[in-house]
Amino acid sequence: MVSISEAQPSPLVRLWESRKWYGAEWYMTAAGAFIVIFVVGMTIASFLTPNLAPYDPEARVADPFLPPTSGHIFGTDQLGRDIFSRIIYGAQIVMQVALLSAVLSLIIGVPLGLLSGFLGGRLDQVLSLIMDSIYSFPGLILAIALAALLGSGVLNISIAIAVVYIPIFFRLVRGQVLSIKQELYVEAARSIGAPGRVILWKYIFPNVIPSVVVVFSLNIADAIITEAGLAFIGLGVDPSKPDWGYDIYRGRSELVGGRWWLVTFPGLAIATVALGFSLFGEGLSEILNPRLREA
Repeated sequence: MVSISEAQPSPLVRLWESRKWYGAEWYMTAAGAFIVIFVVGMTIASFLTPNLAPYDPEARVADPFLPPTSGHIFGTDQLGRDIFSRIIYGAQIVMQVALLSAVLSLIIGVPLGLLSGFLGGRLDQVLSLIMDSIYSFPGLILAIALAALLGSGVLNISIAIAVVYIPIFFRLVRGQVLSIKQELYVEAARSIGAPGRVILWKYIFPNVIPSVVVVFSLNIADAIITEAGLAFIGLGVDPSKPDWGYDIYRGRSELVGGRWWLVTFPGLAIATVALGFSLFGEGLSEILNPRLREA
């Protein structure tokens, strides 16, 4: 019989023990260091917008449709507002929605996935049916419907996006729990009479955390794009506030007149931040997954 002391360490323990690879192969590379600095810096900067933006994003500071210059590096929009300042302030809304939606989906989807996979039975059937039903809807369409139903506001838009991601966490965690609970060290814990809650939180949950962290980062990237899409069609947080998606909507009609900067810079902001979080998640996946590391 396998004793609990012979159980394999969790991925987090293996990650710490292999920290030499951790530093040498990804985070200490120039690309990896840049991605980490960018993601962390963007998250912090989004909450320091008043100190970073050179102008009031709602104030007319120059002539309308001014192209990029040294005084206004991203130019001005239809109302003479500084686009760079609007992008800085818009980052606050985007990051608030993206982080809040990812956190909400995590704190709901992960516990439900743990309980469903560990307990099984009728609870598992009911939860799986509900989550599969939600998952079957196209994510953006579901977010649009919920945003239209709930209305504007950071919390409402975050909830609309979070509902899309709850089944992702649920399916991921449930699948891993179903696999892990068949491991020998879990069976050994059961054989010596360990309570179910101890088995779940001490021997199963730590092995689920790495995958959850990776998906959390990837969901932030996806939430950034989803929030921009909702804002583009008028279902954003507040049309009166700077928002990358809504600024693209307002500037799209000016492309014909050659005023490319109204759309280009908000679009680059969306793409850059989403790509940064996506690459960050992919890097975490390589670090936390031994199979990818050996490939």
